Amino acid sequence: MISDIRETEECQLKDPMDLFHSGQVVKICAPMVRYSKLAFRTLVRKYSCDLCYTPMIVAADFVRSAKARDSEFTTNKGDHPLIVQFAAKEAQVLCDAARIVCPFADGIDLNCGCPQRWAMSEGYGACLINKPELVKDMVRHVRSQIDNPKFSVSIKIRIHEDLKRTVDLCQKAEAAGVSWITVHGRSIEERHQPVHYDAIKIIKQSMSIPIVANGDIKTLKDAENVHHLTEADGIMVARGLLANPAMFAGYEETPVQCIQDWVDIALEHGTPFTCFHHHLMYMMERITSKQEKKVFNVLSSTSAVLDYLNDHYGV
Repeated sequence: MISDIRETEECQLKDPMDLFHSGQVVKICAPMVRYSKLAFRTLVRKYSCDLCYTPMIVAADFVRSAKARDSEFTTNKGDHPLIVQFAAKEAQVLCDAARIVCPFADGIDLNCGCPQRWAMSEGYGACLINKPELVKDMVRHVRSQIDNPKFSVSIKIRIHEDLKRTVDLCQKAEAAGVSWITVHGRSIEERHQPVHYDAIKIIKQSMSIPIVANGDIKTLKDAENVHHLTEADGIMVARGLLANPAMFAGYEETPVQCIQDWVDIALEHGTPFTCFHHHLMYMMERITSKQEKKVFNVLSSTSAVLDYLNDHYGV
């Protein structure tokens, strides 16, 4: 479960709320299935990312199975501040999961935004935005059962068609002691439609806790624009960071040094080939020609990828 338990136990856990009190917009790497694992978090932290989330973990499996814990959650001394995101629908199960990660992470996040059919049919993710009392109960339970006052409890949501319902949900969560709320500015039904940044601004103006804006942020300029449009305290990015892990450091496209860093980190962490290769495909999307993509995307071994990068980029 823990990359180096001794190192982690000696490391200083951080209070994520300090970031929100710094006066700067907090730059956040989103929870991404398969992608926001330790190696990638290590990479984006080198390029001005302030706060990282794990991929979403199903709390019930995590609590029940040591095998799930070992495969789903890996961290180390430099991986802070770190938020572990859980899918849960029962307060005690979420508390039990939070208790397991509490010595090694800086907070947990309850996923109330995943619109995938499997998640919603299981009672997880975005269907929770229609159960404000349950969300409130889960937040309150974790707050009461985790002794560390610096351990954050946040939620990530989508918006309702009727924004009054979203504001009500957020206010209930705030009353229960939620640390901050990340708002993806689309409804459950919306996938590629424009993000409702105006809705995020209304939510921000209705709350006294930090609000993080999420949705369609691809560059640092986008992040600055969304901050101005929403007045959000933080900006969370998913696909924009996959395409350019150095985005928060102001690079408009992935620099070669970032590709070199990814190779070094991935090899050091023993990242499986498919994941190692997929990250590079995303990172090189904007800087390679169609012809180059045809060649690079079908490479099938680490050595072939390393040879290609050496020949074409001197990496």
